[in-house]
Amino acid sequence: MDTVTITKDNFIDEVLNSPKPVLLDFWASWCLPCRIAASIVEEIAAENPEAKVGKVNVDEERELVEAFNIMAMPTFVVLKDGKVVSAFSGVKPKAYMLDMLGIG
Repeated sequence: MDTVTITKDNFIDEVLNSPKPVLLDFWASWCLPCRIAASIVEEIAAENPEAKVGKVNVDEERELVEAFNIMAMPTFVVLKDGKVVSAFSGVKPKAYMLDMLGIG
């Protein structure tokens, strides 16, 4: 499965109503650590159909940035059944991200 672009318009359907755990990647094109993490995020999306991986462009989705109080990038938020269960900032190993998703 590929990553899903998350916007304020599809957030409820794609994230809150998802039957799968969701990993949200808050990123920006100008953020070097975000680019480093992107390959890990893409691998997780491709290799784990039991989870959904969404990408939130912080420059385009200010409402979501404010709603999640994003202060650093990249920031990752894991939601299950529409509720935040964990969040972390910075580039982390793939195994760490999978563990946070509960599929590690």
